[in-house]
Amino acid sequence: MRKYEIMFIIRPTLSLDEKANVISKFIKILTDNKATITEEKDMGQRELAYEIKDFKSGFYYLVNLEANDDAAINEFDRQAKNTSDIVRHLITRIED
Repeated sequence: MRKYEIMFIIRPTLSLDEKANVISKFIKILTDNKATITEEKDMGQRELAYEIKDFKSGFYYLVNLEANDDAAINEFDRQAKNTSDIVRHLITRIED
């Protein structure tokens, strides 16, 4: 199984309920595509090094997962690019 780490930044203008909905939606995308979540970490709101889409801060969220193929990663990437709720995301493959 391949191991991945996904860090994504949620726009700071969302309420706590909306933020929770975004997180659960993207976790569901991963699990529906047969990825196994090994760790999740809410890193809270942090200042950005530079403005992204007129935002100076954002809610950081970290997910570690394992997957047999790239289906979950590709679907996460596709949907993260097409939503305004995620300001930026980074997917990293962890080598064993």
